[in-house]
Amino acid sequence: MHTVVERELELKLVLSPERSIPVPARLTYRTEDPYAVHVAFHIGSDFPVHWTFARDLLVEGVFRPCGHGDVRIWPTKVERRNVLFVALTSPDGNALLEVPSAAVAAWVERTLRVVPPGTEAELLGIDEGLAELLAPLPADDLWMRDPWPSDESQDGEA
Repeated sequence: MHTVVERELELKLVLSPERSIPVPARLTYRTEDPYAVHVAFHIGSDFPVHWTFARDLLVEGVFRPCGHGDVRIWPTKVERRNVLFVALTSPDGNALLEVPSAAVAAWVERTLRVVPPGTEAELLGIDEGLAELLAPLPADDLWMRDPWPSDESQDGEA
């Protein structure tokens, strides 16, 4: 059975230091994809914009700046409120989002209770899948036998 941990929240898309607009979003964590977090941004279009990145990145970003490239996260204070900034980069453009730090930290904590750090691989069943793939089948005996009998005679016969 798989578990889903979700949280709806309102982010701010930072347009300039003086101006931002609200963006409803949904954070989703699924145990069948235990290394990732999924974010759906509802920007007023027909379909939400989806981003997926490492849960570890969000866990670390709650405490200190992290990430490089497409996703960067850092904690800070804005008007005496604790927030996270999330910078997203794609071929379509860049976005800087202001996220309420307490809400994200509480949601991240819920995901860590569901799947503690270091136990993600157990949920993927990689060892069991490999064992099943590599297990011999009854027909393997036919393939393992030498299809060409040896020309050498046995017991020294010529």
